[in-house]
Amino acid sequence: MPSPAYSISALNETALLVSYGNTIQEAINDRVISLHQSFRTEPFIGLVETVPSYSSLTVFYDPLLVRNGHPGVRSAADLVKAIVRQRADTMNETPALFKKKTVIIPVYYHGEDLDFVASQNNLSKEEVITLHHSRTYRVFMIGFLPGFPYMGPVDEGIATARRSSPRTKVKAGSIGIAGFQTGIYPLDSPGGWQLIGETPLKIFDKMKEPVCLLAASDEVRFVPITREEFERQDEYHHS
Repeated sequence: MPSPAYSISALNETALLVSYGNTIQEAINDRVISLHQSFRTEPFIGLVETVPSYSSLTVFYDPLLVRNGHPGVRSAADLVKAIVRQRADTMNETPALFKKKTVIIPVYYHGEDLDFVASQNNLSKEEVITLHHSRTYRVFMIGFLPGFPYMGPVDEGIATARRSSPRTKVKAGSIGIAGFQTGIYPLDSPGGWQLIGETPLKIFDKMKEPVCLLAASDEVRFVPITREEFERQDEYHHS
């Protein structure tokens, strides 16, 4: 596969965006994650953090620290852009290799929109459940809320648009579908995804390290559980 083209643009005086286009592809996301992990392993002076998404990486930096760490440099933005470009070019010349972990998520399928998703796709509830848990999902990015995983793609047979009217409150642990994506609400919050199930696991826990159960590039498998199993596990994880 040829190396993917990318562009670098300034978001503001403290951030650059490395974009591989507007697409959802595992190969492109692999490049984004590889670049992200490269900067975590070998940060440059003045780097604050990098934040990956589906097909881009935002690089945050401190201009003062960049200039202090590189005497004689007049433009921190130009230097950071050059550093990022060199790193991206280097990463494009090698296979995207990084360690991935698989996370098993138990699900009690009983969501408020399960009937709707089934009717919209001319399926039974049981068929929706089977199609949802029968594949392994890629976590493309974390966003919207702390720890919220954007995963996909779901089977085209259950792909369903977001609700036209979002709910004012969605319970933490709720699992939903939005288009070809599936996700898990880590906290109680407003939301418009089609809810089809619930997990007893804590997706975000500020008392643990790491605070997020999932990270970009993780692979997720959903495993159906009964209501009794859900209640037992929910009591254990939230006691």
